[in-house]
Amino acid sequence: MNEDREKQPNIFGCILYGEEKEMAETSILVVDDEQEIADLVEIYLVSDGYKVFKANNAQEGLEILDKEDIQLCLLDIMMPGMNGLEMCKKIRETNNIPIIMLSAKSTDLDKILGLGTGADDYVVKPFNPLELTARVKSQLRRYTQFNPNSTVHETVKNEISIRGLTINKDNHKVTVYGEEVKLTPIEFDILYLLASNPGKVFSTDEIFEKVWNEKVYEANNTVMVHIRRLRGKMKEDERQDKIITTVWGVGYKIEK
Repeated sequence: MNEDREKQPNIFGCILYGEEKEMAETSILVVDDEQEIADLVEIYLVSDGYKVFKANNAQEGLEILDKEDIQLCLLDIMMPGMNGLEMCKKIRETNNIPIIMLSAKSTDLDKILGLGTGADDYVVKPFNPLELTARVKSQLRRYTQFNPNSTVHETVKNEISIRGLTINKDNHKVTVYGEEVKLTPIEFDILYLLASNPGKVFSTDEIFEKVWNEKVYEANNTVMVHIRRLRGKMKEDERQDKIITTVWGVGYKIEK
């Protein structure tokens, strides 16, 4: 082992190296009015080396976001006052950090509502804390590296221009006919995947597996919701010449 590597003890007196040290410098906001759940999530995140801020309502959470450098939010949907969906919309007005929604509601409609407000992922209560921390790591990896998913071809240029769309891989900047479009990391990865493979049709399952790095075990509307949000941000409904094309019964593509 290289003794020159920078060391930092965690709360259990262990030494953090590499990725673990990066976690210690990462701040996560947990907003949930159920104290037991917030405390449980905190225990697992802190044991993984993250710094955790907690709030038991949306207003308190927004105040923490204003004061602290937060890299990811975990939001409960059902809270008194401003709920998690409203808070998510509020965050998305100024911030593209990853947002994971927590909810006891598990229907497809509930997931669509959660993702439709700008969330990047949706976890149903009761959840396995290890699965939650894995999803946190996945979202943070995508956000902090600011790179497209490794499944995208490495041979593409750092900037792609196609059909009025320009995507810069290095600075995450996207413009549509010269107008900059602010995307979340998930939205960027989906768009980059399609644009770097012009003419190729990707099914929703293929997009999910390549962007989320997870196998699809059951049908879900996650990809469709994100595509819908992408199209909205790109003002696709205002143009006849669409950038993202739906191939009915198959999937999505960007024409050459």
